[in-house]
Amino acid sequence: MRTDQYDAQYKEQFQEHIDKVQEALDMENLEEFRTEFLEIHPYDQAVFFQQQEAEYRAQIYTYLSPEEMSEILINIDLDDVTAFFEEMDPRYAAMIFAEMPVDDAVDILNELDKEKVVSYLTIMDKESADDIKQLLHYEEKTAGSIMTTEYVVLFEKQTVAETMGQLKKEAPDAETIYYLFVLDDDKHLVGVLSIRDLIIADSDTQIKEIMSTKVVAVSVAKDQEDVAQMFRDYDFLALPVVDFQDHLLGIITVDDILDVMEEEASEDYSKLAAVSNTDIKDDTAIRSARKRLPWLVILLFLGMLTATLIASFEETLEQVAILAAFIPLIGGTAGNSGTQALAVAVRGMATGEFENTGKWKLLGREALTGLINGLFCGLILAAIIFIWQGNIYLGILLGLSITGSLLVATLAGAVIPMIMNRLHIDPAVASGPFITTINDLISTLIYFGMATAFMSYLI
Repeated sequence: MRTDQYDAQYKEQFQEHIDKVQEALDMENLEEFRTEFLEIHPYDQAVFFQQQEAEYRAQIYTYLSPEEMSEILINIDLDDVTAFFEEMDPRYAAMIFAEMPVDDAVDILNELDKEKVVSYLTIMDKESADDIKQLLHYEEKTAGSIMTTEYVVLFEKQTVAETMGQLKKEAPDAETIYYLFVLDDDKHLVGVLSIRDLIIADSDTQIKEIMSTKVVAVSVAKDQEDVAQMFRDYDFLALPVVDFQDHLLGIITVDDILDVMEEEASEDYSKLAAVSNTDIKDDTAIRSARKRLPWLVILLFLGMLTATLIASFEETLEQVAILAAFIPLIGGTAGNSGTQALAVAVRGMATGEFENTGKWKLLGREALTGLINGLFCGLILAAIIFIWQGNIYLGILLGLSITGSLLVATLAGAVIPMIMNRLHIDPAVASGPFITTINDLISTLIYFGMATAFMSYLI
């Protein structure tokens, strides 16, 4: 069967299944609803749940246990899930938090009012509340804030047989058992063991004989973006988190890092677009304006500098009025080239390419790229202007102007984020609109400076 035929058949069968779930919900048939609904993947359950009206959601709360409901809610975006807790009975909500993986519960609780958080922690059982409290005090966007404390701990002197018995008991409550982390008697992290190595080892072998002592761990205070970089570099499924004395505090799993990558990418995109946040679901026009206005005001003043610069060349424009027609072309092309270089520079810093390849080598590459692009565009523009206006000097002027503008704009797009990074400012703040406005100013200066030098040939 062809893939597209299989997909169509699967979608049809899935829709039939969803229709049965909806019908059972409409008919208030508890048994039928649970039979059909619990066969669906938790992600699809979450999609179905989000599509329901408030009255149906209230019905679902009575049909599902807190544990079943927690599986649904951890598959809903953080920005959306908090609203559902507002409509639940607080006791039911507290039980859901108790059933969730600790790191997911903490992520949601960090989005709620402190008074509600205290209320939920007071209602839930002491053990679950204590686990959550351990993570709540860590600073946001650090390794501590995204780690989980639900993992299996081994000690180096225990045997494989003892470990297998331990896993049977503890694995159902652990977030992952692909990696098993080993402690010494003082609870320092000393080794790591894969589940494969454990299975093939003899029963009476001690863990310290088969574990690897080359453990890569992260500090609890390490920035989540740096942690994501380590996952990418080492291809880990889980990473241990330690304090300054190498005591194991928790682990970070790859599913949490995928969320971090999405969050960081969204944040960088926002900065590149010169807005503080791209989330528009709950924004009003006034909130959106407040987020965008500061950057627009800054760019407005930078634009005024460009206007003032053009005004200073008023005499040049009066003598050769056609020069004004090419201001948008020169400025726009330079801005586009600068934005391209900016994207390469910011990505190079985010991925560590600059450290691996060398900043000067990459700057040299960008300069050569800008020069090649400038020469190519300059030759094309000079030829077009000569054919159109019949003035070879005007063509040479515009060709040289765009060559110089693209060279400088490309360098500016690469250098400015580097300077910001050196000053410990997020390079993404050197946003596209910012670079474009700066390059408008530079390209205008180059263009009119050359036009003044060519004036005797243009009149």
